[in-house]
Amino acid sequence: MNRKKKNDQEKLRKKFLKTGVNLIAPETVFFSKDTKIGKNVTINPYVVIGPKVKIGNNVEIFSFTHIENAKLENKVSVGPFSRIRPGTVLKYGSRIGNFVEVKNSKIGLNSKVNHLSYVGDAQIGKSANIGAGTITCNYDGKNKNKTKIDDGAFIGSNSSLVAPVSIGKKSIIGAGSVITKNVKSNSLAIGRARQIEKKKYKKK
Repeated sequence: MNRKKKNDQEKLRKKFLKTGVNLIAPETVFFSKDTKIGKNVTINPYVVIGPKVKIGNNVEIFSFTHIENAKLENKVSVGPFSRIRPGTVLKYGSRIGNFVEVKNSKIGLNSKVNHLSYVGDAQIGKSANIGAGTITCNYDGKNKNKTKIDDGAFIGSNSSLVAPVSIGKKSIIGAGSVITKNVKSNSLAIGRARQIEKKKYKKK
């Protein structure tokens, strides 16, 4: 980093410290000139905030998180090791956990994507739970397709949602499923191969 950029970062850090942002290790956090931050915000070490980021009140950003061109509303929690890409909106009380990537998606009120997931080109309603290892399969090699997950839906771990696809309100997706068709509200959907066990099996 050249001297001018270093000085610019120092000025931005001092500015946010003066406005009450809690920077645990200021020298490890990087801002953009247009970063906007509300009240009672904590930013942990090793966070990078790129252009066009707006952060609301009572937000905590955990270590090793990268955010750009996104909006974080009040009482949002992000990280550690999260990537929030352009076009993302995290609604009030939503939670993005460790090793989660979100792109061009809206995460609804009090919804959670806690572990090891990719959410791209998706709209998630309120109070939904996205299990570990869930992927929205949004790209078919030519076009980007949308995934819609309605209020209160529960997506089991290690599920693949092949877009375009819609998951209805309060529906449950069984862990390990590959979902290729729309799921109606209040339904259980399971899409996985049947387990086969061969007893007393011997290698040839």
